[in-house]
Amino acid sequence: MIAAVNDFLTSRFGTLGPLMAVAALGLVLVAIALPSMMRKQRDRFAELAQHKDADTRRETDKKLRRSSTAGDRLEKYAHLLEPQKEEEFSATRQKLMRAGYRDKGAVRVLNAAKMVLGVGGMVVGVIYALTSSAGDAEVSTQTLLIYALIPAVAGYYLPGYWVDKRVEKRRNEIIEGFPDALDMMLVCVEAGQSLDQAILRVARESRAGYAALGEEFDIVANEVKAGKERVQVLKDMADRVGVPDVASFVTTLVQSALFGTSIAEALRVYSADMRDKRVMRAEEKANMLPTKLTLGTMLFTVPPLLIILIGPSVHGIVVMMGQMAR
Repeated sequence: MIAAVNDFLTSRFGTLGPLMAVAALGLVLVAIALPSMMRKQRDRFAELAQHKDADTRRETDKKLRRSSTAGDRLEKYAHLLEPQKEEEFSATRQKLMRAGYRDKGAVRVLNAAKMVLGVGGMVVGVIYALTSSAGDAEVSTQTLLIYALIPAVAGYYLPGYWVDKRVEKRRNEIIEGFPDALDMMLVCVEAGQSLDQAILRVARESRAGYAALGEEFDIVANEVKAGKERVQVLKDMADRVGVPDVASFVTTLVQSALFGTSIAEALRVYSADMRDKRVMRAEEKANMLPTKLTLGTMLFTVPPLLIILIGPSVHGIVVMMGQMAR
């Protein structure tokens, strides 16, 4: 049955007939499902609340329009662009926050970018396949699918790859700048400043060299100023950053505040430990360098050396064998 349908479509519309039929079927299914997905149930209580504070909502809407972001503009498509499972949504949200995207609509923007780049890549691939073979024979269905699927898959996974690279870059930046930030915080505390003032000073001074770390400390300082509990703010920072060194630092400060020990002493011990860890990471990279250079040495040094040493002998043997054959 499938073969008969395929033969009918090919004979009627050419080699692109099956692909056109699949595309038409997909458009029909989308057109059928889209109205039911976009339709919302009527909420009488919400309508009553809207009538009561209509003026307030107008003012709020005006302010939101002036400061709207891409995520806010995609809010009406949230049920299509956001994961329905709470665990998946939380994991994606946390990953985007570690990459530096803290907007509330960042998940929607990510999924919208995946969809747009995926569909755009497929369209570009199909157009390229049709234009490149305009003067040649007709494009086969298999070739057209390859040209369409490869750009579509690449475009779909490109935003996720970008976010992963951003997460890794920010993580390395925080790891590299954290020992210096601890030393600066220790100096500020020993000079008589409170821990909140020291965090604010570290956030201001770290922006030039380590922007990601300065931004995280700035968020901590602002949340403490807003009245949020310091212990919870520090724990949120550890979860947001996802670096073991920062999590250990937060645990040290929490235990110091819980048991009433000196914060300056705790910072002094922990900053010394962080400096030792940085030295050990540098030594680890230095020890791994000879192993990484071995492959390059074998590929680019040994073959030319063998040619130089053995080449003349091989040439002499070949000449001698040719003379003996005569």
